[in-house]
Amino acid sequence: MMVKTIALLGHKDHGKSTLIGNMLMLTGSATKVRIKEAEEYSKRLHKAFEPAFILDSFAEERLNEMTIDTTRAEIKHKDLAFAFIDVPGHEELIKNMISGASYGDVALLLVSAKKDEGIRDQTKRHLFIARMLGIDKLIVAVNKMDTVGYKETTFNDVKAGLLKYIERIGFEKGKVHFIPVSAYKGDNLVKRSKNTKWYRGMTLIDAVYENAKQEGRKQDGPLRIITQGVLEGGHVVGRVVSGEIRVGERVSVLPAGVEATVKEITVKGKRVKKADAGLNVAIKIDKNIATELRGAVISGNKNKPKLLSKIKAKIFVTGKIGNNLSVKVNGIEIKCKSLKVLGSIDVTTGERSSKKRIELLGAIEAEVVLEKKIPVEDYETTRELGRFVLYSSREFAGICTVGK
Repeated sequence: MMVKTIALLGHKDHGKSTLIGNMLMLTGSATKVRIKEAEEYSKRLHKAFEPAFILDSFAEERLNEMTIDTTRAEIKHKDLAFAFIDVPGHEELIKNMISGASYGDVALLLVSAKKDEGIRDQTKRHLFIARMLGIDKLIVAVNKMDTVGYKETTFNDVKAGLLKYIERIGFEKGKVHFIPVSAYKGDNLVKRSKNTKWYRGMTLIDAVYENAKQEGRKQDGPLRIITQGVLEGGHVVGRVVSGEIRVGERVSVLPAGVEATVKEITVKGKRVKKADAGLNVAIKIDKNIATELRGAVISGNKNKPKLLSKIKAKIFVTGKIGNNLSVKVNGIEIKCKSLKVLGSIDVTTGERSSKKRIELLGAIEAEVVLEKKIPVEDYETTRELGRFVLYSSREFAGICTVGK
């Protein structure tokens, strides 16, 4: 069964863990032991049953009612399985959020409809990061509808408050699903709720299914393999992240610039004639490559990524950007000669400006110059060749993507 990853986004206390906890129960994905444990813990804290306790595994999370690390929960529906990644909503835990969201195929954003909660800066910051990381499938669950009497006007107000921003940062608003839900009471999670008769759209689980079903790598894209090294016997191992590779094909190994012919392809211990995107492969080529092969790229000869040392990138700032800069890309570290700020982006509005100011948890456009050339493509074309992590004096300072 194919597994699709769903990045669960939103401000703290807007109900992410509660939503997944309840969906685990409603879909029969939570064990009786896990449910009983959550019930007993709720009693010990003198609370009504809290579905979030099914998901939050740390005692300090339960006491503080805040997710402190990324948590994975798997739910099966029809012919797919969904791995929901519950990421922290607190501003101080943004690095954990980035780590969790980076694996997402689809983003599921929770926004509270409750008075004095609603759309927050962190709500928009999570959306900005998700789009920057290349997620283009978005579902917005307007949560806690039970606290506002399931009013359609409140739902519409939240929707209107997000639409312009969503479009400005690159989501196609016509493809974004807005769903009124109560994560705690289960409204519109798996079954339609009688409390929202005015709502004619899909349930949350069906919206997730439809979006996840559409998400997938294009098999007709250009060949790109990210290599991990060489086995004894000269087999190059790596992952096909785009296109397909065939025995007899002429390929290029970058940045070495070596051209070779594919003699053998092995997948899961078996010889095959070709391998598609998403597979880990071991390939034998007719050249010995006297170079470190971790993080190298194998492509077709006619459609190669560019080799660049000067890269224009968008950077979400997670720490101080000072001296001794370096980047990590596909497992290798490369020193930076310089970083020049070209402009800034307000992550709460999506608007660009010519201001060359670096702000924590803000975004900039910059020109990064590396000590050596690496294979590069726009992030929207090939994620693995269009993103890197920025470090300053070995401290995590930002995530970077290439392109618009």
